[in-house]
Amino acid sequence: MVRCGNIERVSKSAFTAPKSDYPFDPTYACRQGTTTAIALDAAGHPVANAEVTVAQTKHQFLFGNIGFELVDWINGYRYGFKEGGADGGRRISSGQPPADLREYDAALAGKFTEVFNQVTLPFYWGAYEPVEGQTRAAELRHAAQWFVDRNVLVKGHPLVWHTVQPHWLLDKPQAEVERLLRARVKREVGEFAGLIDTWDAINEVVIMPVFDNGDNAISPLAKQLGRVEMVLRAFEDARAANPKVTLILNDFDMSTAYECLLEAVLESGLKIDKLGLQSHQQQGFWGVEKIHRVLDRFARFNIPIHFTETTMVSGDLMPKEIVDLNDYRVSDWPSTPEGEQRQADDLSTWYRTLAQHPLVEAITYWGLGDRGMWLNAPGGLMRRDGSPKPSFEMLRDLIRREWWVAPTVMRTDERGAVTVSGWKGDYTVTAPDGTVTQVAIP
Repeated sequence: MVRCGNIERVSKSAFTAPKSDYPFDPTYACRQGTTTAIALDAAGHPVANAEVTVAQTKHQFLFGNIGFELVDWINGYRYGFKEGGADGGRRISSGQPPADLREYDAALAGKFTEVFNQVTLPFYWGAYEPVEGQTRAAELRHAAQWFVDRNVLVKGHPLVWHTVQPHWLLDKPQAEVERLLRARVKREVGEFAGLIDTWDAINEVVIMPVFDNGDNAISPLAKQLGRVEMVLRAFEDARAANPKVTLILNDFDMSTAYECLLEAVLESGLKIDKLGLQSHQQQGFWGVEKIHRVLDRFARFNIPIHFTETTMVSGDLMPKEIVDLNDYRVSDWPSTPEGEQRQADDLSTWYRTLAQHPLVEAITYWGLGDRGMWLNAPGGLMRRDGSPKPSFEMLRDLIRREWWVAPTVMRTDERGAVTVSGWKGDYTVTAPDGTVTQVAIP
């Protein structure tokens, strides 16, 4: 065993992360493509020399948001309700919520499907299984199905983390904690296979063994096993339950400690499907220079990158001297007109810059509405009254207009062929008799 800083490394292979050149492309050529489609009529014959309508139906690139706020609404408040919750918490009241909350939730649901094609649903162990053996599987399954029915890819978050842990774990021996954790990973991944096939396998493992902000049973286990072994077990147990699963290693730590952890995990021979980078920016926008710097560093691993958690506030910025964002707790953190415009402008630069990098596959914004936002921050894309902020309108215009092929009338050639060009994703070609031909730009 060798050490890289305070990250243990168990070498089982000769892995060396190559220095790869992934230049940013402001033309977005890496996102676009062209294909030829044959328009067919109801009898299955090519429609030659005719006007057809070409339209995009889905992006290949994943534009995500969390769906925590919508779980109760989708379930008809059968299991109670809460005031949103970007932290995955469960502040439950029984019965139906007040009318303004029902209207707010309904507005969020409609706005979600206007823009986003991926959703992150909460599987924080302590909230998912608050009483041993009693899980929220039924309501999370119903919520996941609601999104799948609307052509939205579902990701579960997270399988392993040291925060939001069950209190009932605290009195158990460490060997039993390990057994239960591994069984929990297999249970969730196995039970939701086919509905949820993408998971944040392990979250914030860089600080996991040394986390001391509250009692939990996972940090002591991580201290005993080590970071690398925690990652290996999370991935291996998830794959055992669903061999087709896509697994993400996710962290907020953009320092060399995360790079060192990645080197150690890859040296062990483990395959990391996607690399998760968090980017909560309550203290201010990273800026283009930092985006380039971070991507240049992590691109050397040649792993597709998902920006899993992005937040920008539309009010006063959090003071720079705050080290742990969780330490900043205020009762009132209002959105302001100036802040809303800054949020929209910064998010526009953020999305446009990330989309220029060929390894970036997904961007998930961490909160659709301000009600229930993490840290009570005005970080949502919609205000507390359910009205959209400029940031929401900017994203809708960017993703579903500027980067989108709206229904366009085109003419087929003598073979019934038509050329489809645009951002990679799914398209339809509709013939004069209404017959729809599906086509994809891969």
